[in-house]
Amino acid sequence: MFISCGPAYGPAVTRPVDVDVRPASSGAPVVETMTEPVTAPRAAWSLRLTTAEAVLFLAALSVLARVPSMFRPLSPDEGGFLMVAAQWAKGTSLYGGYWVDRPPLLIMMFQLAHLAGGPIGLRLLGAACVGSSVLLAAALAGAALRLEHRIARGSRVAVIGAAATASVFLVSPLFGATEVDGELLAVPFVLAGLTAALTAYRSTRGAIWWWIAAGALAVAAAAVKQNMLEVFVAAAVLLLATARRSPRSSARSATAFGAGSAVCAVALLGWAALHGTTPAGIWDAVVSFRLEASSVVAHSAPATTHARALGVAGAFLGSGALGIVLAALVPRWHRRGPRPSSLLMSVTAAVLVWESIGVVAGGSYWLHYLIGTVPGLVLAAATAAERGRGRRFALGAVLGYAGAVAAAGIITMTLAPVGTPAADLAVEAYLAAHSRPGDTGVIAFGDPVLLEAAHLSSPYRELWSLPVRVRDPHLTDFASVLTGPDRPTWVVVNGDSLDTWGVDASLAQSVLERDYQPVHTDGEWHVYRVRTPGQTS
Repeated sequence: MFISCGPAYGPAVTRPVDVDVRPASSGAPVVETMTEPVTAPRAAWSLRLTTAEAVLFLAALSVLARVPSMFRPLSPDEGGFLMVAAQWAKGTSLYGGYWVDRPPLLIMMFQLAHLAGGPIGLRLLGAACVGSSVLLAAALAGAALRLEHRIARGSRVAVIGAAATASVFLVSPLFGATEVDGELLAVPFVLAGLTAALTAYRSTRGAIWWWIAAGALAVAAAAVKQNMLEVFVAAAVLLLATARRSPRSSARSATAFGAGSAVCAVALLGWAALHGTTPAGIWDAVVSFRLEASSVVAHSAPATTHARALGVAGAFLGSGALGIVLAALVPRWHRRGPRPSSLLMSVTAAVLVWESIGVVAGGSYWLHYLIGTVPGLVLAAATAAERGRGRRFALGAVLGYAGAVAAAGIITMTLAPVGTPAADLAVEAYLAAHSRPGDTGVIAFGDPVLLEAAHLSSPYRELWSLPVRVRDPHLTDFASVLTGPDRPTWVVVNGDSLDTWGVDASLAQSVLERDYQPVHTDGEWHVYRVRTPGQTS
């Protein structure tokens, strides 16, 4: 006998059961084997659990991949931002006694790292951002595939592929991922904001709250790294699509998005104001300065800048990232296969274009700029998975290659660390050994980690070289600091003189030679100490 029960959804799977059947001609029971269906809900749950386990595994793996860089010496940006965050209070410059072209939420996050132990706290914060980004990438893929009211056959591939994309490129040395910088810390906010915006677009209930969340996260991402505006870009595409079918709904959604943005902006500006940082000062740092800096770099940058630009382009190609973009956006050469979501492709393309502009417009071309492309790559992975079996195969092949490249880079970095040069470590040790309580120092120019490692503060508000070239190109402020009442005890110069591209060092060089004496040299670093009263050259 066979009993068939049609499941409510999904295929029915049968299993054998024993049923007691008593024939009329005999009182002895006869055991007959029958089958009973196992309904699809259990199978579906198993599939979801397997996908979830894969995503959690990728998140844990990405965190473990950061262990080799956990105790590396700080980079100039890491050390400088920790210096700024540690003393951020009402002072003489944008952030206390220092000026930096970054928005306030980044400094707040470095404040947390400082409170959590400084360098090790910063590394742990970076690992937490990477792990959470992998989970958010999976959530973003799920939201992306619901744009057309359907879950594609490759939904499992899309979710795992998106998580794998975040996992690989957020730890790849080719993306400068060993450094905890603004791009890395902004990625979770961007991924969460994109997820909220895509969810809001298709939500029938609670859409307004999703738009509010998207607006708040859009501002938060930009308040960590000012060029990471992907949530604004995606929201613009989605709101335009909404306007085509319902202008009233689009206006209501845009209002909610704006409200979320405004609330978050007011909260951040209020917190910054309590520390003495004004909205006008923030605007000057994150907008006006960047325009001036682009002009200075375009007219004065040395050949090394162009070489770094080629290096960034080569890293993007060599990492396998371009393959994910091609798998998502290259048109089909035949009409067979599932039709891709035009809206998802539009959002993905718009985000990738904006991220490309951000990398190119950055000007200095450091590898960590590429971290800013990870949200677009996650969307591209989800898009590629939706476009059919061939694209899913290509996505898997590219991710396999990218993972191998990232793993090789991490192993190489672990066995033969590429960290702080020996000369930098020697200067740090010299300053730490010879400085006294109350001493201060100045770096000329652009490596504040030397001061941070030696626990020296700086009376000169410019800790990085680009702001010096834009805001103090004749070094008049620098010379004033060297002759002022709070002049530094130590001056560390990269090279034989203060002269460098984009500045006129004649005034400051004469002051340095008159009032300071050279006391130590390591590589290109020259250490000067202020002359005591009556001491001559």
